[in-house]
Order: sequence, then C-alpha cells, then structure tokens
Amino acid sequence: MVYEQKKRLLKAVDEDEGLLLRLLDEEYTRHPFYGSRRMTEYLRGCGHVVNRKRVQRLMRTLGLAGMAPGPNTSKPHPQHKTYPYLLRDVDIIRPNQVWSTDITYIRLPRGFVYLVAIIDWYSRKVLSWRLSNTMDAGFCVDCLEEAIKTYGTPEIFNSDQGSQFTSDTFTGVLIERGVTISMDGRGRALDNIFVERLWRTVKYEEAYLKQHGSLQELLMGLTRYFMFYNEERLHQSLDYKTPEVVYRTAAGGGAKIVDKFNEARESSDSAQKNWDSAIQLECEQGSILTHL
Repeated sequence: MVYEQKKRLLKAVDEDEGLLLRLLDEEYTRHPFYGSRRMTEYLRGCGHVVNRKRVQRLMRTLGLAGMAPGPNTSKPHPQHKTYPYLLRDVDIIRPNQVWSTDITYIRLPRGFVYLVAIIDWYSRKVLSWRLSNTMDAGFCVDCLEEAIKTYGTPEIFNSDQGSQFTSDTFTGVLIERGVTISMDGRGRALDNIFVERLWRTVKYEEAYLKQHGSLQELLMGLTRYFMFYNEERLHQSLDYKTPEVVYRTAAGGGAKIVDKFNEARESSDSAQKNWDSAIQLECEQGSILTHL
C-alpha cells in the first residue's frame, strides 16, 4: 500500500516536472531574453505554484539562460580561437555571400536531441542539417561538409562561439577553403537572428505540432519539413517567394543587420528592451523583417 502511494506520488511529480519543462521550453522559444525572474512570473501566471529557485533548477536542466540559444549549445572552449563579428551594417545582396549555423534542441519523450542547420542569409534557404544525441563537433562538421559539397563555399561563415564551431576540425574546413569566419558577440543572440528565427519556426510548425515519439519519427518529420520550408513555404520577408526560388534566381532576397545597440542598456537589466530595439532587420526592399 505504501509502495503504491509512493509510486503514484513519484508519477505525479514527474508529470508536473515534465509540464513545467515543456512550458519553459515553449516560452523560451517565444522569448529567449527571459531570465529566471520573468520565467517564474510566467509560470505563476499559468497557475503553477513555483519559486525562483525551482525555476532556476528547471532552467539549468534545460540549459536555458536569458539570451542564450539553447541548452548547452553555446558552451565556449577556453583554448579555442574565436573570431570577431563581421556582419553589422553589411548589405547581404547575393546568395552564398553569408552562411550561418547554430544548434538547438528538440524534446523527445525520453530526453533531447540536438539539431544543427546551415542557412543562406540572402535567401533563408536551409542548405543542410543534422541530428545528434550528443554535442560533439562531428555532426556539425558533417553538416558543413555536406553544404559545401552541394552548394560550394560562402564568402563569410557566421556562428556563435560554441566549442563545436570554434574547434579546429570545424574552422579548419573553412580556413582550408578560404572562407572568412565571423562569430557572434558574447551575449548577442541577435547577431545570428536568421537561424534564431528558423528555430522558432521549426519548433512551432513541426516539433511542437507533431510531438514526435522517437528519433526516427523526428528524422522523417524534419526531412519532410525542411523540403516544405525550402520549396513550398511562402516567406513574407521574401515577398512571398520560397527560399529555393530566391536562392536559385538570386532575386528577391537580402537583408541588413543595423546595430542600434545602446551601451548604457547593455550594462543594465533591460534585456527585453534590447531585444526589441537593439537591432533592426531591414530587407533589401527596405521593409522591416518580421517573419522568416
């Protein structure tokens, strides 16, 4: 009797923890600038009795922190070389001018898997992607080599300062081919805004919607989704063309990241305002980029 009561209690605790983790994950996808204070208030607003200490523990479980790309996806390596960010105020006017990459996580019933993708900034086309259940650099290198084999080399390649992208094996592929390397500034998630918005789109249109039950289901689902994303999904920022058409024709794409970062705000507790006003994305046509 006591054993059954304990079993039911543990099950209830597990279900409650799972629900809170799901809510944190989804809210972080919407608002990656939220820290533990705002997340605590968000969960309380959803009717959950939580304190900040518990929320901090749950966020550590996911590896989340305000303005970070995802769970342990940007952990730097102290011995790896990093490179300056080169893309503020640069006009993106052609395909293969700038590629960028990032890693995110996707929930499965029994844990997380990691997704890396490479995107062309001009057209927003996803050039290659890989899934892995570990965070070693190998699957990122494989993704990069596939993109180069299929599409050639970019002029500039941008990433964050995560150890996978600063590793000699990854940067060596770029250096060998004469590609200029650019890396996001620390704490500046918007330096790689196109991939950040890709993750939001993938999660809401595929991962959250489909709730894949296994790695194999997720692999098949993402294969279908990225084909749809590149070849069928009409993008507002591309004047309702597809990334595939824009990439192939070299017409109708482009963007520019204009840095309006306020140094005073950078040192204050105003992450949400910084997100809204620090960087304005302007399409080549002059309109503000609001959607992928």
